[in-house]
Amino acid sequence: MFIALDKLHNQGLKQAIIVVPEKSIGASFNDEPLRQFGFWADWHVEPKWNLCNAPGADNGRKVKSVKAFLESDDKVLVCTHATFRFAVDQFGVEAFDNRLIAVDEFHHVSANPDNKLGLHLGQFIAQDRVHIVAMTSYFRGDAEAVLAPQDEAKFDTVTYTYYEQLSGYEYLKQLDIGYYFYSGSYTDDILKVLDPSEKTIIHIPNVNSRESTKQKIKEVELIIEALGEWLGTDPMTGFQFVKTPGGRILRIADLVDDDPTKRDRVVAALKDPAQKNNRDHVDIIIALGMAKEGFDWIWCEHALTVGYRSSLTEIVQIIGRTTRDAPGKTRARFTNLIAELDASQEAVTEAVNDTLKAIAASLLMEQVLTPRFEFKPKNPDNGPEEGFDYGDGGYDREKCNVGFNQETGQFQIEIKGLLAPKSEEASRICREDLNEVIATFVQDKTTIERGLFDEELVPEELTQVRMGTIIREKYPNLNEEDVEAVRQHAIAALNLTQQAKKTLPGNDRGGSEPVANTAFIDGVRKFVMDVRELDIDLIDRINPFSEAYAILARTMSEDSLKQVAAVIAAKRVSIPYEEARALAVRALQFKKERGRLPDINAQDPWEKRMAEGVAALQRYRSQKKAAEVSGGDMNA
Repeated sequence: MFIALDKLHNQGLKQAIIVVPEKSIGASFNDEPLRQFGFWADWHVEPKWNLCNAPGADNGRKVKSVKAFLESDDKVLVCTHATFRFAVDQFGVEAFDNRLIAVDEFHHVSANPDNKLGLHLGQFIAQDRVHIVAMTSYFRGDAEAVLAPQDEAKFDTVTYTYYEQLSGYEYLKQLDIGYYFYSGSYTDDILKVLDPSEKTIIHIPNVNSRESTKQKIKEVELIIEALGEWLGTDPMTGFQFVKTPGGRILRIADLVDDDPTKRDRVVAALKDPAQKNNRDHVDIIIALGMAKEGFDWIWCEHALTVGYRSSLTEIVQIIGRTTRDAPGKTRARFTNLIAELDASQEAVTEAVNDTLKAIAASLLMEQVLTPRFEFKPKNPDNGPEEGFDYGDGGYDREKCNVGFNQETGQFQIEIKGLLAPKSEEASRICREDLNEVIATFVQDKTTIERGLFDEELVPEELTQVRMGTIIREKYPNLNEEDVEAVRQHAIAALNLTQQAKKTLPGNDRGGSEPVANTAFIDGVRKFVMDVRELDIDLIDRINPFSEAYAILARTMSEDSLKQVAAVIAAKRVSIPYEEARALAVRALQFKKERGRLPDINAQDPWEKRMAEGVAALQRYRSQKKAAEVSGGDMNA
């Protein structure tokens, strides 16, 4: 809203068009009195130009409204992605010249030529006669590029972290994330994680998931039964009244029942702008596919999701439902309720995959909750920088220092032996993309399996070899020195977050609170002070998944944990070719530094593993040579 008003009044643009993925999100762009926050203008949308509020689903009629808006003197239009696509198809990109196009939930766009919205955006960028704001949350959740690299390079990136968001709030100061396991039916165990006194959105499992009973209406009835005695339905809102054993009357919104006469009434009641600031309007929302991205209920304190969601973006969106500031709301939480393992092999494999994905999602959310990391190589010329607090003893030139800037939410951490990025692109990645690198790393199935359950793992196999391979694949234009610099920065960010987590309250339950208080900052400082010297070799020797395993062991039954470990151990294979090659590269670096190759009988597990990699690569090359000779004989 602020950006659009500035472009309209100060940058000479004719109109602003806000494009959202679904009608329910349009309510987020209703009138707002921005002057009360010190801005010079209020946000106003003429009711007829918020097409998300228009009745019916007739896109033809709404496309005509877009044309009428473009020909009017009014300033702001809000419509869905679908309406916008149809309008561009009908009128062409030229009709939108000299306007702002702000696309909310931009992860719906794709560089894939089959993605119509992505195709249109590419045309707008090529023509270069509009201003574009692309808004999205942290992770897309799939491997497909949102924009072509040459188009993305034209944007300025502005990252607004969860840490900054929560630090700027008046009331909400803590966000907890946890995963819990249940056996049997989730409706039997739901009250173990659901507190009826908290404003909660419950997302029941997709009907195709193993957690689902395949009877979604019955599941809602069982949740209501678990909460208390059903008293009837409010004829005005469609909310269910439920009396708890303690005598409290809960107002429950059921968005699972897809009878349009019922659901439309409930949706309208939830969107009622007159109730936006009424905490008592509704207590619990039960949903399946709704109430995720852009759904605006500021009072939500708990997002309870049953079953794993395959899209990481979807998880971030659900968590985002809890992160609105509201009077009296000091703490919010996200809980992923996951089924424990079944006896059948097929179910065990599926459960293992779900568990690993849930852990990856938790690790990533912990990462985006942290302040920004700025890593610096430790050298004698370093000194304290203005605005950074270096702890009780102040800056110490003899040690690696941890500085924190409360105003910017930025860590400055000195690490001995750290490589600084040389190219502009590598510097940008270290500044802006570390979480994307970490996302790829922790979602890599083999990486997380080995990190959690391979008792013979040498951490450097993941921190050096696997992370290095991922960065080469993700950024093929970086030279080897910059690949190593990015690798070091990414693994430092991940491992320092995990080490700091050890000291955080709630860690025994799988929760975390690296937000808007000193706990996380103190945790990083404690780790740096406890080690003799913070250097990159020490960081590389930490298994990034060790803390996640410790939490898993406390939240999952011993038998289930053994089953998971057994399934993963059964799949273990010898060193794959690419890993052997990467280990051999590390072995050459070792030889350059020590004057000898790694010894396969060494006591040091990393030296031994490098030697095993060299031996494996030699075997692969021998096999290839033998195959070529054999093929040559046959040809002869």
